[in-house]
Amino acid sequence: MPKDNGIHVLVAEDDLEIAGLLRKTLTAAGYRIALSYDGEEALRSALGHKPDLVVLDVMMPQMNGWEVCKTLRARRDFDDVGILMLTAIGPNLNEMTAPLYGADDHLDKPFLIEELLDRLEGLAKRFRKDKLPTT
Repeated sequence: MPKDNGIHVLVAEDDLEIAGLLRKTLTAAGYRIALSYDGEEALRSALGHKPDLVVLDVMMPQMNGWEVCKTLRARRDFDDVGILMLTAIGPNLNEMTAPLYGADDHLDKPFLIEELLDRLEGLAKRFRKDKLPTT
C-alpha cells in the first residue's frame, strides 16, 4: 500500500484510459486523487473540496480546461493551488496559452510518467510546502 503524502490532486481528464492511468500512477505515488471527466464537474469538485494541485486537460466537454483554470485563478482562495495543464494541443500553443489563463505549468501529451511526477512534485514544493515531509 502506497504511503499517503497528504497532497490532494484534482485530475480533470475526459479520456477514460488516460484518466485511469493518472489515477493509478498518482495513487501509487502517494497522492489522494479526485477525478472529474468534464470541466464543469472539475470546477464543482474544486470549489467543493479545494485540492492542493489540479491537473487539467484542455479539451473537455461542458467547459474546457482553460476556462476552469481561469475561473479558479480569479478566486483569491485558489492562489495557493498549483495548476498543471496536460494536453495534446501542441507544445507551442500550450506553452503560450497556459500562462495566459493562470496555469503554473504545462505538459504535452503524450507524456512520460516520470516527467508528470516530477512536475507535480515541483508544484507541491512550490505550493504545498506545509504538507511535504521534512528531511
